[in-house]
Amino acid sequence: MDRQRSVVKVWRSQPTLEGAGVHLKRAFGFFEVKELDPFLLLDDFHSMKPTDYIAGFPWHPHRGIETVTYMLSGRVKHKDSLGNGGDIGPGDVQWMTAGSGIIHEEMPQRTEGMLAGFQLWANLPASHKMMDPRYRGIDSAEIPEVSLDSGAKVRVICGEVDGVVGPVREIVTDPEYLDVIVPLGAVFRREIKKSYTGFAYVIEGKGFFDKKASSPVDSESLVLFGDGTEVQIRAARQSVRFLLVSGKPLREPVAWAGPIVMNTEEELALAFDEYRAGTFLKHQ
Repeated sequence: MDRQRSVVKVWRSQPTLEGAGVHLKRAFGFFEVKELDPFLLLDDFHSMKPTDYIAGFPWHPHRGIETVTYMLSGRVKHKDSLGNGGDIGPGDVQWMTAGSGIIHEEMPQRTEGMLAGFQLWANLPASHKMMDPRYRGIDSAEIPEVSLDSGAKVRVICGEVDGVVGPVREIVTDPEYLDVIVPLGAVFRREIKKSYTGFAYVIEGKGFFDKKASSPVDSESLVLFGDGTEVQIRAARQSVRFLLVSGKPLREPVAWAGPIVMNTEEELALAFDEYRAGTFLKHQ
């Protein structure tokens, strides 16, 4: 069997509105649950116009998932029901495990130049849906960068590259989250555990995402890899930058409405009943 993972699907992110009226590009969400398991959603937000984002994401609940916010430029102010607060700035990461329930707000700050970043949602297994919520704010300086012999550079947010371990650890679905730049003429090879879901999201430039590819994949596109143990990526015309994400599928039923993801419709209804009744938070 060929150990190389081939590209099985490519699609463009789509414009959408979220929060109180934030313009963003959705790479995937809801309809692709089975294909991207354990990942649920990936949003790409970038704009030079404050009117596209300043309304932000006022106070709202989450249960049953983890949210990962990664900023490239600009700042987002965060507050939550656990008492956490602060700015997420360029290169910073917020990894929030909602677990049994958390209420928070994320408010982009007006900035000169580009506000840009990503939010990824990862599902929690049934055994951990009601775990204690936790918040990890990671400064850019804490995220190591590895320069490979091939010429590629990798920021290791979660996972391990050449013995360098990212700052986010002990996550249930064993995810890997890398920010990769591959220069023109280089080939980036990366092991991904067999049977794990793997995808790439192109931030800048164009690239070939398997060794047999004849057409490059453009920016703002998501690449879903098939099974195997290795991906092979090279740039087209100029350097290519992308997120490379993988994780262990849960293969569990998904009941999802808005910001809450459970396993059954009954659990979902209970979560919203508790939110309306003021009993949603189990830890404050």
